[in-house]
Amino acid sequence: MTATRPSPLRVFLTRMFAMPAYPPDERDLRTFRLAGLELPIRATVAVVAVILIVIFDFQRTLIPDELVRYDRNAGAQRMQAISRVVLFFLVPLAIIVVGFRDRPSRYGLQLGDWRWGLGLAAFGAAVMTPVVLVLSGAPDFRDYYAPSMDPLPSLLATNTMDLISTEFIYRGFLMLGLARVFGPIGLVIALFPFTFTHLTKPELELLSTFAGGAVYGWLTWRTGSIVWGALAHIYIVTLIIVVASGGVLG
Repeated sequence: MTATRPSPLRVFLTRMFAMPAYPPDERDLRTFRLAGLELPIRATVAVVAVILIVIFDFQRTLIPDELVRYDRNAGAQRMQAISRVVLFFLVPLAIIVVGFRDRPSRYGLQLGDWRWGLGLAAFGAAVMTPVVLVLSGAPDFRDYYAPSMDPLPSLLATNTMDLISTEFIYRGFLMLGLARVFGPIGLVIALFPFTFTHLTKPELELLSTFAGGAVYGWLTWRTGSIVWGALAHIYIVTLIIVVASGGVLG
């Protein structure tokens, strides 16, 4: 009796959901005691650092006061993106390299499984395009995003700085850092600060942030890289702004 060969679809899905493991090394499991509690050093530092960084970002600490008053215009968005390069990218990177004495590639700064990453990011962008085209014409999306419009090269530069940094701190530094100690619950934990940074956005976008963050987290976990989620994120946000502004590229 011959064995039945699995269908191509089943083979494809099996490969797509072949999630890599993130085993800890000895340094990931080192602990310290505080008030009678034994805490993992790296995971604790990551959580505390993200809390403080999100507070500084929410308070617009690095943005000049004259721009905070017009926080949706292109200039203010560019300043926010630059501040996030410092807060969301350089600070966690310094903690990894100087504090943890670890490799940034363990926190998603690599291409990872680029074939699946590129394919899944392109598929997700294609699926989201008609959704974005419909939603971005809604009045609350137009009111929120239209002031951020800039000539396309400048808009892409702003979104690239902002969203690569965002993906690194939440899906790289926090999620993959926690994953080696606590497993997949790290993906769920990383959703909370990510959702918090969307509190001022249109209600429908805010409600979808939890699902969107989970998808970006899954993609980072699957590929071992923040790059592919960041590319999809950049495309979607740029498309939202262009459509909400009426498609005028300046």
